[in-house]
Amino acid sequence: MKRTIYISLLALVFTASSCKNNFEELAVNPNTSDHAVPQALLAPAISEVVEANMSRSQRITNELMQVTVNMGDTEGKIFRYDIRTSEADYLWNSWYLQLTNFNDVYTGGVATANTAYQGIALICQAWVFSLLTDTYGDVPYFNANSAKSGVFTPAFDRQKDIYTDLFAKLEKANQLLSTAGNIPANSDPIYGGNAANWRKFGNSLYLRLLLRVSNKAELNTIAKIKDIVDNKAATYPMISSNAESAILKWTGTAPYVSPFATWRAADWYTPKLASFFVDNLNERSDPRIGKWATQYQGEYAGVPSGYAVGTNPEGKSSFPTALQIEPLLGNILNYPEVQFMLAEAAAKGWILSKNAQTCYETGVTNAITLWGYNVPSGYLNFQLVKWDDTYSLDKKMDMIELQKYYALLFTDMQSWFEYRRTGHPVLPKGAGLLNGGVMPARLNYPVYVQSTNSQNYQAAVAAQGADVISTQVWWQKP
Repeated sequence: MKRTIYISLLALVFTASSCKNNFEELAVNPNTSDHAVPQALLAPAISEVVEANMSRSQRITNELMQVTVNMGDTEGKIFRYDIRTSEADYLWNSWYLQLTNFNDVYTGGVATANTAYQGIALICQAWVFSLLTDTYGDVPYFNANSAKSGVFTPAFDRQKDIYTDLFAKLEKANQLLSTAGNIPANSDPIYGGNAANWRKFGNSLYLRLLLRVSNKAELNTIAKIKDIVDNKAATYPMISSNAESAILKWTGTAPYVSPFATWRAADWYTPKLASFFVDNLNERSDPRIGKWATQYQGEYAGVPSGYAVGTNPEGKSSFPTALQIEPLLGNILNYPEVQFMLAEAAAKGWILSKNAQTCYETGVTNAITLWGYNVPSGYLNFQLVKWDDTYSLDKKMDMIELQKYYALLFTDMQSWFEYRRTGHPVLPKGAGLLNGGVMPARLNYPVYVQSTNSQNYQAAVAAQGADVISTQVWWQKP
């Protein structure tokens, strides 16, 4: 029976991930190979992950982080921290499915002695597994995607151990890519085969994850941040311009068509923009508001998030339909985010080779120019934007994280992760919030996991805490 199930699942994985419409041109020549090779798997797997990330960024992250308000008084309104247990399934399934393909990209890289594919696969694994553990907490890791080896009910690994191994993966990727040649351009929708840029992406991801767990002294991450930024910058190159940002830019030509392109316009603009999102752009005269918001009665205006049931505010601005095909919504990790990470590390005194104000201002200006706008004259001297070294660290963090909040628009769950890590930017609390008015700390595990992997599920709950949205993951706990 297990053999039958395994064969069926393997067929499902291959069909769902490797036979996506319009990726046929990446298929391997049947006269030269009888199995999937890295160049046939990488692009579809990346595309599927980014599509899943965009979908739940629109549905979950934007609602939790007061970008949008899907108005109404029915159950399951995420802007009120009312999250149905069924919300957990989609990302869990999507991410684990593509991890199988990234594993095969790595294996194929080993089989063909191609260190570029090996390094890229390790970066993709670290990227997706970090999303999994930051969303759910303890998850299957070391024995995940091992059905081929007979592991059908993998144990849930502790987040601390997962992070330790993610760092090891990124260290190895950096080494492999330091001497790797490029890969075929059509197998790489992010960098067109440029191995050097993948190396920069991997190290930038490394910095993101080091910051994510920087309050856990046992991993000694602050010392590592200092080492890779101050002492070994040449050994750990990072994204250094908007052009090097890790973005799957939707071209509009199959297979790279934005997943939002086929949505009905009414479904796209039904969620209204939140007051927090709109007001902060207005107050700073941020030019990006013209691309991110429609006008309502001649102005940009939002809806208070978390409003109480029965109060029924009037819906105002929404996302323009032009954003449905916007190439930049495929963001994974961009240059402005790197600069804001460096600004935080410098502001906290963890690094000395970078100046906090310089990094902050570089992040602010590049976040605007990335979207095709010129920075308004005197913008960095606007009262709400201007950096002041006499500000408290808390004030500096709020300035950094507010700007990062906009730089992370539609970037999977990152702004939610950042809020859980830092408490910034400070969001207003509406009277209608559930969960005690506290930002959800995780998603629950998929309900079906309770029955299909019951013993390991119960062990995970016993170790981590109740399988509810209020249970903090390891890196959030004091």
